[in-house]
Amino acid sequence: MTPVLRVTNLRVSFPTRRGVLTAVDGVSFEIAAGEVLGVVGESGAGKSLTGAAVIGLVDLPGRLAGGEVHLAGERIDILSEAEMRKVRGRRIGMIFQDPLTSLDPLKTIGQQLTETIRTHLPLGRRAARRRAVELLEEVGIPAAAQRIDAYPHAFSGGMRQRVVIALALAAEPALVIADEPTTALDVSVQAQIIAVLKRMCREHGAAVMLITHDMGVIAETADRVAVMYAGRIVEVGPVADVVRRPLHPYTAGLMAAIPSLAHRTERLAQIPGAMPRLDAIPRGCAFHPRCAEAFAKCVLARPEPAVVGASRVACFLHEAAPEPALATT
Repeated sequence: MTPVLRVTNLRVSFPTRRGVLTAVDGVSFEIAAGEVLGVVGESGAGKSLTGAAVIGLVDLPGRLAGGEVHLAGERIDILSEAEMRKVRGRRIGMIFQDPLTSLDPLKTIGQQLTETIRTHLPLGRRAARRRAVELLEEVGIPAAAQRIDAYPHAFSGGMRQRVVIALALAAEPALVIADEPTTALDVSVQAQIIAVLKRMCREHGAAVMLITHDMGVIAETADRVAVMYAGRIVEVGPVADVVRRPLHPYTAGLMAAIPSLAHRTERLAQIPGAMPRLDAIPRGCAFHPRCAEAFAKCVLARPEPAVVGASRVACFLHEAAPEPALATT
């Protein structure tokens, strides 16, 4: 089967006075219909920029410097801006971190939903309004028929995010990109929103690219997970495999930093150092300055993804027996 989304060797760069900075470097992945792919990593890893590149919303002076993006077999990265506007909303839905940036405070929820529906689907005003009420009911808005005429400020943060999910799915898109959809919400509300997003996308058969820094959200929601570091995917595989048996040292560090209910610890594990700046990405494996298992080859060459079981990992540890680890201070 043709995947809903296929991204091949995607590169995003930013020209500066000091040279060209590459923020997304050779990213490749696929998402099937009804599948949730979680994209996780620290701030600055390139997660949100990858999502923006897929839908053609990279802010200037950034640009797509290479690679291809295929939606249901059709290449979309070469479409004009006018053609991409038809793709957004109709074939690709977007859910942003802050629902207030997605909702017009001067229009009612009903106006915004019906406008979106009528823009992309051949429905009259009454039919579009009925569809809007149905969507609000599906995402769990109580008394949807009455609240459809309320303005965004009359809803709580969690309810606004439910409305944004309804907007994203209004035209029944093939792909939904959710960029940190729960970060601004209380923990108890986060679980509700994730459950709604997962159920709605499964019922509508949409593929989902879920961008987050929260491995807990990934573990609860995703079918597969792609771990990004310094603009590259360092590991991708089934979520159960990646969570229980991480292959890349960076992924292992992320998992070790999650508190455990089964084991009490005085101090959480942490990954030393910080994500490198775009103008200071190390030669070889970008993670090697922070990696306790780095050896000489990691400094000299960049590892390419290798298949290990059901996963792919870009790490020399999964080649032949590695050399002795570098001394760390």
